[in-house]
Amino acid sequence: MAKDSAAKKEKEGQEVAANSQTEKAKKPILLIALVIINLLAVVGVGAIVYMGQQNKIATENPIGDPENVNLKNIVSEENAKSKVISLDTFLVNLVGDRGRKLVKVNMELEVSGEGILDEVTKQKPKIRDMIITITSSKVYGDISSKEGKENLRNEIKDQINLFLTKGKIEKIFFTEFLYN
Repeated sequence: MAKDSAAKKEKEGQEVAANSQTEKAKKPILLIALVIINLLAVVGVGAIVYMGQQNKIATENPIGDPENVNLKNIVSEENAKSKVISLDTFLVNLVGDRGRKLVKVNMELEVSGEGILDEVTKQKPKIRDMIITITSSKVYGDISSKEGKENLRNEIKDQINLFLTKGKIEKIFFTEFLYN
């Protein structure tokens, strides 16, 4: 009897071991299947988002290829009369430091109006003179802060708009602003 019960227990132990091995084999398969399904779902969502962005770029960009875009001269659909004009670099002495404090400024003008590009091209020497005069009348403390740059931007815009007749300057963008 002892042998029978020992044999029964051994047989039950083998069945339990076989069942646990089967369950252990099922767990990694189930885990791998869940990981693969999750990965496919993430890749699918990413593909949908990417394709949506590409469609958005294609519809917003009237030129076509998003890599061949010249951002300086694009005319947006919302504001078809607004254009951006680049000016040459300005190197100006500031007041008060006996010529030892220089500022280097690159800027672009956002303009609107019919014929404004021709007018700005013809008036470029006058515009450059106006910008140099205004900038060289400032001390370092006037233009070193964010508010100072905003005041300089507004003053330049207002002064140039006084003599433009075919359009006006909407905004001025400083693309480089260095002190020496």
